[in-house]
Amino acid sequence: MSLALPRRADYRTGVDPARWPDVAMLPPAGLRARLARRLFERVAARLPLRILLRDGTNIGAGGPSDPLMRLERPWALYRRLGAGGLIGFGEAYLAEDWTAPDLPAVLTVFCRRMATLVPPPLQRLRDIAVHRHPLADLATITNARQNISRHYDLSNELFMLFLDDTLTYSAALFGPGNGSVELATRASRADLAAAQRRKIDRLLDAVGVRAGSRVLEIGTGWGELALCAGLRGALVRSITLSEEQRSLALQRIAAAGLTDRVAIELCDYRDVTGSYDAVVSVEMIEAVGFGFWPQYFATLNRTLAVGGRVGLQAITMPHDRMLASRDTYTWIHKYVFPGGLIPSVRSIEQCVAAHTSLRVVGRHAFGLHYAETLRLWREAFTQRADRVEALGFDETFRRMWTFYLSYSEAGFRSRYLDVHQFVLAGEHA
Repeated sequence: MSLALPRRADYRTGVDPARWPDVAMLPPAGLRARLARRLFERVAARLPLRILLRDGTNIGAGGPSDPLMRLERPWALYRRLGAGGLIGFGEAYLAEDWTAPDLPAVLTVFCRRMATLVPPPLQRLRDIAVHRHPLADLATITNARQNISRHYDLSNELFMLFLDDTLTYSAALFGPGNGSVELATRASRADLAAAQRRKIDRLLDAVGVRAGSRVLEIGTGWGELALCAGLRGALVRSITLSEEQRSLALQRIAAAGLTDRVAIELCDYRDVTGSYDAVVSVEMIEAVGFGFWPQYFATLNRTLAVGGRVGLQAITMPHDRMLASRDTYTWIHKYVFPGGLIPSVRSIEQCVAAHTSLRVVGRHAFGLHYAETLRLWREAFTQRADRVEALGFDETFRRMWTFYLSYSEAGFRSRYLDVHQFVLAGEHA
């Protein structure tokens, strides 16, 4: 199979080249593309997937009951892999160079083998082969608002199409017990709002939020946690960098009659002042960036009153994989969340020890609940594709969002990713 085709084949018709330049146009063929083909075929031969070429040839190791991946334009996939690695793999899906009827199932197989997909001899070349983060994405005070805006300010209406009525954009908790074991049944859409409030209540209970508590929330979202804390009688200060989220959250606070108890401000976590009985931050650390974790944890420490507690909810990944990938620019950075990094449990514990006077006094994992949360979001997004289009988001965006939700679901389904609620306290708590 030749990887070099006529120039007209270098362009993907139907993709806006101004909006999606690296999807619309293929990188050049060459040695890297040929090496990528050899590596992909070697990996494919070990994966429990059916990986079918256009003529029906299966280059995977899977049988009839295994997930199906179709290589619609394999030569294009190899060129993208050669130029961009895993970024190219995702862009190939956006360009429909490969397709899958059950995308999360295919991606789960890849995620389960994330650490071994690349042979050890080639892993030694990682430092010269991977892409580095653009300086403009570094989550400094100057850049952080732009990073947040690129995702959270897309459109409140877009998020409302697939989130539940609480507008909570983090892991739900579908029941008590250990989230590291399989859920007894698949969650339903009707369960989602209650599961989100259960997650919030668990965190608020863990840090002792009650009437009269002074609460700082770092990362407002659309305001559900602030609402729940306000309904308990707490006095809440919630900070965010998203103007769109703040606008809708303020409307929700006003509609609930809580403007005397809940304030929502545009403020960077590094600039926040005051002393609070409880400090809570749900899935915000992932946007902070490795180099700024010390400042983030120092902020948690200096804003917590004596006797108070911190409630931190964080997505986590294995420590060795975090160390291996912390400087790598990924598909998720390029298209979804610029400038961030998912921490490991060990890195959180190390930062707490090194940069605060606090200690971890509680930790609860519920990663498989996140897989179910993401499945429900993905299904709702897919079912409402026509309404997404009506908001002005083109087909490539819809494929991008589907890949993002599916890839995230696969990360938790494979247990490569987890999510934890941490409770931190000082010596007088």
